[in-house]
Amino acid sequence: MLDWAGSEGWNPGLDDAEAFFQADPEGFFVGVDDAGEPLAAISVVNHSADFAFLGLYIVRPEHRGKGYGLRLWTHAMQHAGQRVVGLDGVEEQQQNYRTSGFAYAGGTTRYSGVVSGQSAPDIDRATADDIPMLIAMEAAASGVEKPRYLGAWLDQTASRRTFVCRSDAGIAGFCTVRACRSGAKIGPLLASDTESAARLIRVAAAQFAGPVTLDVPEMATGLTQLCQGLGLQAGFKTARMYRGAFAGPPQPFFAVTSLELG
Repeated sequence: MLDWAGSEGWNPGLDDAEAFFQADPEGFFVGVDDAGEPLAAISVVNHSADFAFLGLYIVRPEHRGKGYGLRLWTHAMQHAGQRVVGLDGVEEQQQNYRTSGFAYAGGTTRYSGVVSGQSAPDIDRATADDIPMLIAMEAAASGVEKPRYLGAWLDQTASRRTFVCRSDAGIAGFCTVRACRSGAKIGPLLASDTESAARLIRVAAAQFAGPVTLDVPEMATGLTQLCQGLGLQAGFKTARMYRGAFAGPPQPFFAVTSLELG
C-alpha cells in the first residue's frame, strides 16, 4: 500500500508501515481480482471507541472507473461502525466524500522547502517517560487521543526521531521528523509559541538530508505564518472532512502527524 502511495507522489516515510499497522492491525483492506492480484487499497483505522480515520485510498490506475474502489470503500467503512470518521482527501474529491456522508471541516496545506538546521539548548530527544505526556498534548490539539498510533510513532527508529522543547514550566512543544523517499516530513509538531516552533523545525531539519515538509491545518495560523517566514512553499491542499459531528480545538502551532492516519 505504501509503495502505491509512493507511486502516487505522496512520499511516505521510510518507516511508516510498522507504526501505521500498530494503530489498528485490522484496519487495512485490499481488494483483489479472482487471481488474488491487488486492485485497490484503503485504511479505516479505529483510533478509539468513538473515532476512526480513513486513508491510503488508492485504486491502481488501470482499474479505475470500474467500481472496485467503491466496493472496497463500502466494505472497509463497516470496520468503523458508528464511530466518527475523519479523512484528509484531495480537494477535487470533496463532492464524492459528501455523497458518502462526509462534511468539510477545513483545509490543510502542505509546506515544503529547505530550512537551515541547527541545534538548540532547550531541545533534546524524547524519552520513554515523555511519551504519555506527548500523546496527551497531541490529543488536546487534535481533539482525539490516539495512543496505539502515537505510542508506536513516537518510538525512535533509525529514520524517525522525536524532539522535545523543554522549559522551566515543563514541555513547551515537541515534534517528530521522519526520513521519507524524498527529504523528510515533520509531524506532529506542537508548540506553545512561534520561537519554540521555529527551534523545533530547525532541529528537525538538521536530522536528515533534503527539504522538509509540514502538513498545516488552516486553523494553525501561527504555524502557517512561520512556514511562510522560513521560506517554505505552499503545495497541494487537502480537505479535512468528517462523517459525524467532530470539532477539533483550534491550535495556532500544530502540524498533523500524517495525512494517512490523522
